[in-house]
Amino acid sequence: MHDLAFVFAGFFVGIVVGLTGVGGGSLMTPILIFFFGVKPYMAVGTDLLFAAFTKMGGTLKLARAKVIDWRVVFHLSAGSIPAALTTLFLLNHFGAADPKVQSLMTSTLGVALLLTAAATLYKALRGKTAPTSVARGQESQAATPRHWSLPLLFGGVIGTLVTLTSVGAGAIGVTVLMILYPMLPLPRIVAADIAYAVPLTLVAGLGHASLGSVDWPLLAKLLAGSLPGIWVGSHLMSRIPERVIRSLLSVLLAYAGLKLIAL
Repeated sequence: MHDLAFVFAGFFVGIVVGLTGVGGGSLMTPILIFFFGVKPYMAVGTDLLFAAFTKMGGTLKLARAKVIDWRVVFHLSAGSIPAALTTLFLLNHFGAADPKVQSLMTSTLGVALLLTAAATLYKALRGKTAPTSVARGQESQAATPRHWSLPLLFGGVIGTLVTLTSVGAGAIGVTVLMILYPMLPLPRIVAADIAYAVPLTLVAGLGHASLGSVDWPLLAKLLAGSLPGIWVGSHLMSRIPERVIRSLLSVLLAYAGLKLIAL
C-alpha cells in the first residue's frame, strides 16, 4: 500500500509539473517529509535525482526544437555548479544527518518554499511579462545579461539553495532569468531554466548519493508515477486556467514553507 502511495505522489507532482513547469522539488520534498516521514536530508537527495530525471526528457524535447539558449545555460551553470560542489563538500564535512545540519536544511527549505510561493504568485498575477519573441538580429543581445557577473552570482545562490533544499531551480530560476535577461522571450526563459536545472540537480543529486542521502527504491517509485503524470499534465494544460493552478500552488507552498520554518 505504501508503495502505491509513493507512485501516486509522483503522479500528482508530475501533473503539477506538466501543468505549470513548477513543483518538482518544491512539492515533492515537503510531501516526502510531511506525509511519509522521510528524513529531510534523504528527501532532498532523492528529490534532486527525481528532478534531474524528470527534467531530462523535457530538455531533450526543447533541444530538438532549438529553443534553448545554451549561452544562458552556461552562464548560470558557471555559478551554480561550483556552488553545488562547495555545498556538498560542506555537507560531507559536517555530516548530512547531523541534527544541526538537518535543522539548517528544514529552515532553508522553508525559506526557499516561501520564495518559490512568492515567485509563483507573482507570475500568476502579472501573467507573461517577458516578451514572447525577439526581433531578428537581436538574438545575441537578448542572451546577454545586464552584467556578466550577475548570472554567476545568482547561479551561485541558486546552486547552494538547490543542493541544500532541492528547491530553487523552478519558479525562482524563471524569475531570476526574467530579471537578468529582460529581452529574452518567455519560451526561451522557461527552456533555459529547465535545461540548466538538469546538470545542477544531477551534480547535486549524485553528490548526495555519494553521501548516502538517496533512497534508490523510493526514487524508482516516484519516477514510475511522475513520468505518466507529466504527460497527463502537459495535455491538460490548455484546458485548465494556468493562473488558477499557479495561485493555488503558491498558497500550498507558502503553507509548507511556514510549517518547515516552525519545525
